[in-house]
Amino acid sequence: MCGIIGVIGERNATPILIEGLRRLEYRGYDSAGIAVAYQGKLLLARAEGKLVNLENELAHTPRTGFLGIGHTRWATHGPPTIHNAHPHRSESVAVVHNGIIENYQELREELMAHGVTFVSETDTEVIPHLIEMAMRADPHAPAEEAVRRAICKLQGAFALGILIQGKEDMLIAARRGSPLIIGLGDGENFIGSDATPLVPYTRRMIYLHDDDMAVLTKDAVRLMDMEGAAVSRPIKVTQVRDDVTEKWPYRHYMQKEIYEQPTAIGETLKELIHPAYRTISIRQNSAGLDLATIEDITIVACGTSWHAGLVAKYWIEQLAHVPVQVDIASEYRYRASPMRKNGLMIVISQSGETADTLAAMRYAKQGGLQVLGVVNVPESSIDREADATLHTYAGPEIGVASTKAFTTQLTALACFALAMAKAKGVLDAKQEQGYVDELLQLPAKVEQVLIHDASLEAIARELMHANGFLFLGRGTCFPIALEGALKLKEISYIHAEGYAAGEMKHGPIALIDEDLPVVVVAPQNSLFDKVVSNVEEVKARGGRVLMITTQGQAAGRIPADYTIPVVPCGEFVAPILYVIPLQMLAYHIAVLKGTDVDQPRNLAKSVTVE
Repeated sequence: MCGIIGVIGERNATPILIEGLRRLEYRGYDSAGIAVAYQGKLLLARAEGKLVNLENELAHTPRTGFLGIGHTRWATHGPPTIHNAHPHRSESVAVVHNGIIENYQELREELMAHGVTFVSETDTEVIPHLIEMAMRADPHAPAEEAVRRAICKLQGAFALGILIQGKEDMLIAARRGSPLIIGLGDGENFIGSDATPLVPYTRRMIYLHDDDMAVLTKDAVRLMDMEGAAVSRPIKVTQVRDDVTEKWPYRHYMQKEIYEQPTAIGETLKELIHPAYRTISIRQNSAGLDLATIEDITIVACGTSWHAGLVAKYWIEQLAHVPVQVDIASEYRYRASPMRKNGLMIVISQSGETADTLAAMRYAKQGGLQVLGVVNVPESSIDREADATLHTYAGPEIGVASTKAFTTQLTALACFALAMAKAKGVLDAKQEQGYVDELLQLPAKVEQVLIHDASLEAIARELMHANGFLFLGRGTCFPIALEGALKLKEISYIHAEGYAAGEMKHGPIALIDEDLPVVVVAPQNSLFDKVVSNVEEVKARGGRVLMITTQGQAAGRIPADYTIPVVPCGEFVAPILYVIPLQMLAYHIAVLKGTDVDQPRNLAKSVTVE
């Protein structure tokens, strides 16, 4: 959730750290800070709020050095104050940390008994003091040995960047549970929470594994495990582009990413459909999954990815006739769900590092389930640990509210559902061709949906002052209603509920009056007439209705106050198209209300702690 950047080299570290933190802003944060080592001193600068406040502090009192670490904090232990901002330090150790130290209270009491005084409320502050104590206990041991001994006392998740006063020739890093990457430069080396802040300087990356430590100098990197034994990790060339943080000509990253969806969906389809035969090709056999033997499927995810899993449940059960259950990742492990011998778990995560999803995956693997990951980040923890992976090709998603990552997840899961049906022998070649044709038409049809942007902005002006919204859908568009409600909540801070339209009479209808806008997702399909009846019930009670439906006769049949006509499409791909107007509606309402669209309050892009 927090962002970490570190550098050791031959040029001033401070501008590199600040630019790195700027590129990490999308992860969400409420304070920021840096530490640099110079002429035997550790120089810290920290500030509450936005990065500009830290820049102002540095303009007033510059910090210069060739070795440094930086951090954007998303508060867990203690409010967002300067005292709680990172880096944290002891007398001769400075640390930045992403994660949660679960036994910090116990460690804090132990350290206080040895005379340590704490100045923050964070769990992180125990780490520099533990390292300090280890160095004093054995002053002749190498600094990395003291770090290793201290880290071995930690329980929980961490990604760490560590500076030692007087050791200006080394930067120490370690990870367990939270992601950390090493960037290999020319006469300089880097650490980062992801590749985004590193790509201006290098494309050569080492992805640390759990319980890896690294000692970086300007010319070399040494890796070891928590026992001190040397380990080796492959060097990967990242595909993240240097211009990933550029949003021109768009006002916000979220807007840019909404408009990138035709390309992102097309790139994902290129990897999942055979170019010559136009058939599904997910390479499941080479990945070791025998889909024909799978008897049931559990899908586990969080937030928007969970909604993608709910849509996939409809697709897989309808097409492949395989039962599917969908679990929220943070709840799955605590149900003690039985695991069938021929079961498959599908875990969905944009980052591939979502803590609850990763923990659920590991729990399932221990129980004997095969695991298929659906991720957007190669070399992420889920990508490495799953038995097989379907990659989405959305590219880096900077806006906290997911858009293109969601539609590419749906695209990959749609292809998986078809592959599953083929493996089960319940989908013939003609049917497969029909579904594949629908998928291949998606990028062009998304382009046609995007032309309604101005109309949705005008509707947003009419509805922006509402205190609440109700989103309704049926079938595969019920999860899309949930996603529309989530998008609005995330970035406009308006309370919204998503419901199966057939459930409206079982409670939500009591809320309907002229002040509650009702957004109805209703493609013209086998459930269309039932949704029309639900809309009639809303209108009879004075509700204002925004209808998103198929252009033509369907749009004319519904007594809506506002209508967004969507280009006709097959029922199979409708969820992917129909979520896009909901993304645009949420975006425009948030912009009109003046909220921070790309970095909404209290939210982080990648939730890497439980």
